[in-house]
Amino acid sequence: MKLLIRFFFQGLLVLLPAIITIYLVWLIGHTLNDLIFSMIGHFLESVIGLELPGWLASILGFLLVISLITATGILASMYLGRFMLEWFDQLLQRIPLVRLLYTSLSDLFKAFLGDHRGFDRPVLVQLTADPGIRVAGFITRDDLSMLGLNDDVAVYLPQSYNFAGNVLIVAADRITPIDAKASQVTTFIVSGGVSTSSERKNNGVLNPDDQLQTD
Repeated sequence: MKLLIRFFFQGLLVLLPAIITIYLVWLIGHTLNDLIFSMIGHFLESVIGLELPGWLASILGFLLVISLITATGILASMYLGRFMLEWFDQLLQRIPLVRLLYTSLSDLFKAFLGDHRGFDRPVLVQLTADPGIRVAGFITRDDLSMLGLNDDVAVYLPQSYNFAGNVLIVAADRITPIDAKASQVTTFIVSGGVSTSSERKNNGVLNPDDQLQTD
């Protein structure tokens, strides 16, 4: 009986992450289809004057969105395109409420997807007088002169099992750089320190004394 229970939990450990991942991917795709793809597909139906099956309308909407994103990327790589996009960017930043939302979202996406990513410098932060107690985070700005803080840096501290976090202003001498990939440090923090990604790569246990170093 104990053997069957052990096999059950082993199977649960294998299947649950895969099932939840597949479900979340399906949920995101289903939401995007309801909000964007199918709507664009129905718009194409009205343009061409034909009634299309629902799945075909969704596929056409998806292809149109992918084409639009790719075309925007090509346009942004050209001089005239960059000029037009900068003009549009400045236009949105002149509208009071839109400016707040647009600027925040633009900076957030640029931090994750842009050429100058904002979460690519993982560090350990000493928050107390005890140097043995530290938290992991990412330097987001090392120049705070605009706030009159010349010896401090801004550090973003993600929360475990959450998509939220906190921005702390700390003295630069309390920062210790981490020689590791930002994605691995993020996984380590968000998972509450139980992530096994480093173990799969190094066949060992992630040791805090190694400052999250990887090969």
